[in-house]
Amino acid sequence: MTRSPRRAPARPPLPPDSLGYALLQASRLVAEVLDGGNLTDAFEMMRDAHTTTWSDATRGAVRDLAWTTLRDYGRGDAVLRHLLRTPPPALIHALLLVALLRLEQRPEQAYVTVDQAVEAAASVMPGFRGMVNGVLRNALRQPDALAAWRDADEQARYRHPAWWIAKVRSAHPEQWETVLAAGNSHPPMSLRLNARRDAAEAEARLRDAGLNTRRLRNGALLLEQPVAVARLPGHAAGDLSVQDAGAQWATLLLDPQPGERVLDACAAPGGKSAHLLERADIELLALDIDPRRAARVRANLDRLGLDAGIRVADCRDLSAWWDGRPFDRILADVPCSASGVARRHPDIKWLRRSEDIAAFAAQQREILDALWQTLAPGGTMLYATCSVFDEENRLQTGQFLTRHSDAERAPVDGCPEFQLLPDSAHDGFYYALLRKRK
Repeated sequence: MTRSPRRAPARPPLPPDSLGYALLQASRLVAEVLDGGNLTDAFEMMRDAHTTTWSDATRGAVRDLAWTTLRDYGRGDAVLRHLLRTPPPALIHALLLVALLRLEQRPEQAYVTVDQAVEAAASVMPGFRGMVNGVLRNALRQPDALAAWRDADEQARYRHPAWWIAKVRSAHPEQWETVLAAGNSHPPMSLRLNARRDAAEAEARLRDAGLNTRRLRNGALLLEQPVAVARLPGHAAGDLSVQDAGAQWATLLLDPQPGERVLDACAAPGGKSAHLLERADIELLALDIDPRRAARVRANLDRLGLDAGIRVADCRDLSAWWDGRPFDRILADVPCSASGVARRHPDIKWLRRSEDIAAFAAQQREILDALWQTLAPGGTMLYATCSVFDEENRLQTGQFLTRHSDAERAPVDGCPEFQLLPDSAHDGFYYALLRKRK
């Protein structure tokens, strides 16, 4: 009688509150991004699937590990090119990236990190536990070599793709290293006080909750430390909103006046639409091409007790949405590379390609030319991006003015245009006011 080979006993699942579990889940997110997926979408799907099992601490640990690993991907990738002889499966490769990041972050817990990374590998691909153990211990034995490998590789040193580094260096020759460094940092958190509510009372509630803030030049409140939205008193009631301080310039610069007809042409998720409505009694039309994102505009306005016309349409196709009535002011917050907000979406750095920038610029050009037709003589359009690349900013508006003889620049904060570079207070944005001659 032939006996069947004995199967190895199934390993119990990793406890959700363990470091190994957090390493594994973060690795799944990193692997999905390296396969072309969107980090935010992947995380939200994972979070929703584990609503009943994840604590706040688990959710925070998984998110921080995944986001920070991708911010630092250039460093981890440079190290693994030296430590790996044979490329492992995608999930194991991602696990090594996440574990290397934590070894660098928490050197005092090095052996715990190695042990938990091995446990994570064993829970999904037992045959690779030895590889994970060997690679990580090899990394621990030669810190000087790791530092040399990182310093010798420009992508590792600046933690951005080489083409991205070159574009930032060209556009901002005196500040390029500062811009790149900011792109690798944890982003700040700013609040926008609802101008239709009692701002002093809202600030007092923040202080009472132990949340220290600093008021910036444009009225935004910069939190001393980012916190969960649920901790913000008055958020659910619509007294305040989370919005980057740099994004809050848009409404101030467009400066809508009561009774005017205003268009927010690429409105989702609705922060700028809401800000416009908070500042003035206007007739606002908010457009977005994506039905799901347009629904987020409605949800944001409902929370704040605001109302606007919301349409799902491609703003370039005027026949699909425009009734022929001109707008007094237009916010053209166009799709772009998002190079100014990459620290919030670190997958962008590694998913974008140099040729994508030309495609964005072509789309922006089409949007500007279409929307200009809907602007009343004497009206103002604010061109806005969250980019730090010249092709989407300075060059784009310069070419627009060449094409349209009835267009002129209006001063922006005393300058022809307004380029905000990312720093400890805000993300990177570009603004240009374009006025139609009467």
